[in-house]
Amino acid sequence: MLDLAIIGGGPAGLTAGLYATRGGLKNVIMFEMGLPGGQITQSSEIENYPGVFREDPPLTGMELMEPWPKQCMHFGLKHEMAEVKQVKKDGDIFKVITSSGEYDAKSVIVCTGSTPKKAGFKGEDEFFGKGISTCATCDGFFYKDKEVAVLGGGDTALEEALYLANICSKVYVIHRRDKFRAAPPTVERAKKNEKIEFILNATVKEAYGSDKGLEGIIIEQNGKEIDLKVSGLFVFVGRIVNNQVLKQDDGSYLCDLNDWGEVLVNLKMHTSTPGLYAAGDIRVDAPKQVVCAAGDGATAGMEALNYVQEKFND
Repeated sequence: MLDLAIIGGGPAGLTAGLYATRGGLKNVIMFEMGLPGGQITQSSEIENYPGVFREDPPLTGMELMEPWPKQCMHFGLKHEMAEVKQVKKDGDIFKVITSSGEYDAKSVIVCTGSTPKKAGFKGEDEFFGKGISTCATCDGFFYKDKEVAVLGGGDTALEEALYLANICSKVYVIHRRDKFRAAPPTVERAKKNEKIEFILNATVKEAYGSDKGLEGIIIEQNGKEIDLKVSGLFVFVGRIVNNQVLKQDDGSYLCDLNDWGEVLVNLKMHTSTPGLYAAGDIRVDAPKQVVCAAGDGATAGMEALNYVQEKFND
């Protein structure tokens, strides 16, 4: 039987494994289909991870994450390349059902994250990471004193537009309607900001550029096309919370979620189910930053350690 099953091999999952095994848990498996590292490995530039910085050339996400698996597995964490289909609980024991078999576990940490939704315009994939981003906190600084655009009309889109307005010379907010899903106070703040300009009843049709990156976007508004020259486009059209492993046979979930499918946790990463923890972007109010995901993982790893020792050890 596993002391701990960790589902997901990004910064949260790896750090959870490090803290749990270094703290004394002996049988810990991290389930991750691919190479550990998570979405951050796709980032071309990392400047905001404390203590790790390289100016020229900038550090990539892949380089940041490269030493993590070796360090985390040094203390006994095992990596199983199997897809987790479902997690159940029978009494005090969890059942982790995977593509390669079923495992019993005393505790479980879910670190499956969330995936930004794509808007679906031409060039979105081509220029992702080369001018198109889904994280203003991560990439906004690269566009200091430049003009950028934000696509979306929810709270995240307008909050990120306000964040970018502190850095960039101009922020265009493109929204397919003339009304916003964001909270009214957030809308008012954005409308009062002199650096933010709204382009409503509009969609992004195409992104274009060169090998050097994004140079502009084609917007369709009321049957007309607008060529907007921006070097950065931030897409916020929603996220898919990867909570499928928590779904039970009857359609319910193993623990409490909010209306958006994010796992509800307390400050110690406890879910509503004893012995089950959530860390990283799958949890409610996640900042979606590597350093925060790692912090979540450390907290969850220590909490799982305490839970197993107190409940199962004499």
